[in-house]
Amino acid sequence: MKILLTNDDGVHAPGLRALCRQFAPHHEVMIVAPDRERSAVGHGITLHMPLRVTDVHIQEGIRAMAVDGTPADCIKLSVLELLDSKPDLVISGINPGANVGVNINYSGTVAAAKEATLYGIASIAVSIQGTRCDHYDQAAEFIGRLSGEVVEKGLPSGTFLNVNIPNLPMGQMAGVRFARQGIDFFSEYINKRTDPRDRVYYWHGCEPEFDFGSPDIDGQAICENYISITPIKCDMTDYGLLENLKTWKISNLYKFKS
Repeated sequence: MKILLTNDDGVHAPGLRALCRQFAPHHEVMIVAPDRERSAVGHGITLHMPLRVTDVHIQEGIRAMAVDGTPADCIKLSVLELLDSKPDLVISGINPGANVGVNINYSGTVAAAKEATLYGIASIAVSIQGTRCDHYDQAAEFIGRLSGEVVEKGLPSGTFLNVNIPNLPMGQMAGVRFARQGIDFFSEYINKRTDPRDRVYYWHGCEPEFDFGSPDIDGQAICENYISITPIKCDMTDYGLLENLKTWKISNLYKFKS
């Protein structure tokens, strides 16, 4: 199987190396990832400056390239230029820090999987709970098994999997929970500070959430030590409202050409 690995933490990130160790012995693996951390850049792409690609050494026998752009840029370059053919699977991660709830909208890790899905490639975004992670290799082993199921059973067109794994040994996890995306905001704040030159600056932060209100929400699943798996659709259309909008008679608000 031909597998493309990427992330938003940079080409030398430990989570990416763990995935490489997991898949390289049995699959054709290529790495195309940002040359530095690009966390929380969302689905941004680079349009007004050139992108540069540098070969880097990650593991013997694995071609790895660092891109001075976003995770979505990495996928576009891979599909349109760098690879001889589309991969069978794209895995983005392993990101330190869960990507659940509204954070899915900001995550570069998730955006890379979404971009690959737009190109018709089966994709998985994977994150591990906490910023100091001790169990990358066990998380990668789980993704290795999950990827086999994904390739065998397939995913619906325009859908990818967002996987969040507790930072625990596999034997201490509660199991797997298929969960929906939470939509409530975390408790956020802005710190207003002054630098040594008496200039004001702002620092955004948020408080960790431990109660998401329902066990079927992705954030609650991981707080209860379950691996959370959420199918995410690229099509963001609200089909219920779409039908309702047709009853609004909006076309009567202006005299359009017949």
